[in-house]
Amino acid sequence: MRETGRFAPSPTGPLHAGSLVAALASWLDVRARGPQARWLIRIEDADTERCLPGMGEHMLRQLADCHLLPDETPVWQTQRTALYDAALQRLQALGLAYPCGCSRKDIDTALARLGHRHERHGERVYPGTCRDGLHGKPARAWRFATEKFESAQPGELRWTDRRLGEQRQNVSREVGDFVLRRADGPWAYQLAVVVDDAEQGVTDVVRGEDLADNTARQILLQRALGLPTPSYLHTPLVRGADGDKLSKQNGATPIDTATPEAAFAALRTAARVLGLGPATAASCAAALAGWVPEWHALYNSRP
Repeated sequence: MRETGRFAPSPTGPLHAGSLVAALASWLDVRARGPQARWLIRIEDADTERCLPGMGEHMLRQLADCHLLPDETPVWQTQRTALYDAALQRLQALGLAYPCGCSRKDIDTALARLGHRHERHGERVYPGTCRDGLHGKPARAWRFATEKFESAQPGELRWTDRRLGEQRQNVSREVGDFVLRRADGPWAYQLAVVVDDAEQGVTDVVRGEDLADNTARQILLQRALGLPTPSYLHTPLVRGADGDKLSKQNGATPIDTATPEAAFAALRTAARVLGLGPATAASCAAALAGWVPEWHALYNSRP
């Protein structure tokens, strides 16, 4: 299979320093594999309520200003809903997806009864309320039957990250039955990303460290759907003044790519976060070419 990587931003705002780190890392990872490898861009606009009109095109311009150009025409998740629907139908046929009528408040109440408290940034571990039926409630979502699927292979799911090393998670205990699709339409990230990566032939996923915790769920879905599992590398995060991941919510500002000099400065900052040396070249294209062998020396092998 042709080695393939991808950058998959959500068009909820312009690229900022953190998202440029992920874009640069995924681009370098592909280029370090040689001329036969492909770098793709996928605009993850499945959650249309959060996406801003024209923002996907704006992100593509920002990336082009930094000379981060895809090898194929970018794809948009809103044009791929038939693929997600087919995957959900397969899970339903396998008995691995069921409707859920619980609101967030319902889940919090059920967890409180069990003596569990929801921590900030922590997972709401679904207590399985609707596994045996909706009990007269309208369906709010479709969930993956994690416990049922994991019962055939109990214990922790283990995988190896190319930067973070061995990772493990008991998805049933630490996450529960996670959402595949909300009843009002939007597809959940977990299902869409698994379907997209498989359909596009992605062999190597490089993305921010904040998404490492999602990987076990995605591996379960890949196994349930009979899809290949790519290799994973999660990059360091850029953090805001509050110590949290840099985002629009904590003051992330868009990267400036209005001039070649500004785009070059943004790339140099991203390269420092990734542990790459200072660019001696004076342009984006020349700096990128110099960083490729550095990346290869750091991450030239898979587990």
